[in-house]
Amino acid sequence: MEINNDFAFPTGIVFSLTEKSSSSNLRIDTLAFLHVLLCSHPPEVFHPHVGTLFPPIVACIGDPFYKITSEALLVTQQLVKVIRPLGEACNFNCQPYVPDLFSCTLKRLQAADIDQEVKERAIACMGQIICNLGDHLGSDLQPTLKIFLERLKNEITRLPTVKALTMIASSPLKIDLRPILGEGFPILASFLRKNQRALKLSTLTALDILIKSYSDSLKPAMVESVLAELPALITENDMHISQVSVIFLTSLATVHPASLSKISGSVLSELFHLVHSPLLQGGALSAILDFFQALVLTKTSTLGYNNLMKQLTGPIYSSSHATAPVAMHKQAYYSVAKCVAALSSVCPKEAAGMVGQFIQDVKNPRSGDAVRILAFLSLAEIGRTMNLSAQRELKAVILEALSSHSEEVKSAASYALGNISIGSLKDYLPFILQEIGSQPKRQYLLLHSLKEAISSSPADSLKPYVEDIWALLFKHCECSEEGTRSVVAECLGKLTLVNPSQLLPRLKKQLTAGSPYARSTVVTAIKFTISDHPQPIDLLLKNCIGDFLKTLQDPDLNVRRVALVMFNSAAHNKPSLIRDLLNTVLPHLYAETKVRKDLIREVEMGPFKHTVDDGLDVRKAAFECMYTLLESCLDRLDIFEYLNHVEDGLKDHYDI
Repeated sequence: MEINNDFAFPTGIVFSLTEKSSSSNLRIDTLAFLHVLLCSHPPEVFHPHVGTLFPPIVACIGDPFYKITSEALLVTQQLVKVIRPLGEACNFNCQPYVPDLFSCTLKRLQAADIDQEVKERAIACMGQIICNLGDHLGSDLQPTLKIFLERLKNEITRLPTVKALTMIASSPLKIDLRPILGEGFPILASFLRKNQRALKLSTLTALDILIKSYSDSLKPAMVESVLAELPALITENDMHISQVSVIFLTSLATVHPASLSKISGSVLSELFHLVHSPLLQGGALSAILDFFQALVLTKTSTLGYNNLMKQLTGPIYSSSHATAPVAMHKQAYYSVAKCVAALSSVCPKEAAGMVGQFIQDVKNPRSGDAVRILAFLSLAEIGRTMNLSAQRELKAVILEALSSHSEEVKSAASYALGNISIGSLKDYLPFILQEIGSQPKRQYLLLHSLKEAISSSPADSLKPYVEDIWALLFKHCECSEEGTRSVVAECLGKLTLVNPSQLLPRLKKQLTAGSPYARSTVVTAIKFTISDHPQPIDLLLKNCIGDFLKTLQDPDLNVRRVALVMFNSAAHNKPSLIRDLLNTVLPHLYAETKVRKDLIREVEMGPFKHTVDDGLDVRKAAFECMYTLLESCLDRLDIFEYLNHVEDGLKDHYDI
């Protein structure tokens, strides 16, 4: 719906709200409609109509029926944003409306004997008024903030009050909350120990904004009251609360570094325990990395680079012996390595010495596998952003580790080589290509290194090496080892994204030129060009994906299987690529759901005969595609034909 100044839309709204014969339901629905209207249009659209709409809305706030009052407060909250939008230029004069807006909302805010919904919306509405119009309230502001302080002490109204204070504290009008901070801060701190998750999260968000906006008004006792509650919140049992707690600590380190000397050992010990947890990833890990960087930059005496590094890596060094197994979960090593890299990125002088230490740890024959894994993963993360070309012995150390007795060490060394290449592409990428060609025994691990380099390096920096990489990959695309072909396919797919207009047609040509192994590698490569977010390759891929899907008719069973896997990936991540091709593709998909007797054979195992069905994996892949299509392309399916094949599948092998 579009509104223009010539359309007298307020007339109907005003009539519905003021006419004595209007039912309560009509008023409630009118207010709900007006709220949606205000939310979905720019503020300036309503400026000519505010004078007309304002009186009936204010009148509804005083209505005796609580549902009408509640809806009217919701509309009023949105109307405040219309008459004084923050963060953008506005010529509308809001001053005439402020007294009535404030007084009618204040009346509901002060009332104690009203419905809970009205209480909550009155708090939210007054919070919005102070946030957007606080500079017009004059002497009324401080008494109103005192009411918020009282509502903060009430168990029923504390959550909406915390949210309102968050809104006020983040206002660009710089509302003065200092008169209530002294009493309010300990109350907010006490909420952190309440058994109400929503209250904890909202309180942490409020505290974060308060310390950013009023850092010069915070007293040590106020900060300490919050810090005392944090150790119990930093736990792997609730990663989101842990994340928001760490974000608060980061803000504290940035705007109030003096308070960090008061961080108790228990806060840091819980933080390091979280780093060593197998569950740490995503937003919580990013928050911890930001905190460590902010912490080390404060230059607090007991929280320097070396101290933090010892606490991060200490458990791994202390538990590691030459014959001991890896003591921690694999994910914990990656988390510690990322923390090491984050600290090193802001302390480059100390980082150079730490890189040297990691290299010596790997070379030391007495180092256990745990120490070697940590060293390689840390070198990998540091090498992503720092050029390590000057470390001349690093290449030899990594190559030697690729022949280690431990699979975990070999994998970590391979990961390190690929990631170090990202920060030192000119030195390391030609080295990887050379080694892939000359080291057949280490080929699989070196290809994994190449995959890491291709996946994370900027496209522009990779372009000079595209032809060399392309030629090398096609030398190995017919390898009999499926694992190697899979890595080659991923490399080809990621490389195609660097220059899709040139490389996608070349991939397409390989469909007719190669052996079955080569065709399966090319089709699998296409799977790695498809992602669930928009990419430059999408339009090109849509125009030619039909040619790759023709491999569903390939005489080779394995090629048909990987074609089904690629088709399933497209249907799941980007259905628009295949929707228009379903009429052509579905008959071949359904054909793969049938049991083929020519693919069933008997194998003698001593005195026993065992039946092997070579078509089982293909049929499973076909039914997985059908399941995905049901979610993403239901409107393009003939459901009766679809169900016929599902019915046949129910009679198939129990794995199907």
